[in-house]
Amino acid sequence: MLIPKKEKVKSTPFSAFFRHAKSAEKRQFFDRIAKKAIEEQQQMLEKAKNMPQ
Repeated sequence: MLIPKKEKVKSTPFSAFFRHAKSAEKRQFFDRIAKKAIEEQQQMLEKAKNMPQ
């Protein structure tokens, strides 16, 4: 059985970052993403609390 060759996809800056960045840089990236997500969720919860019932 022959295995077909996988089509090579173009590298993106995002994928290059994850291949070449140091673990500390990746950690900082994920920390920023998590903080932003938490802020957005808190804003959404505040809006929900202030909605008329």
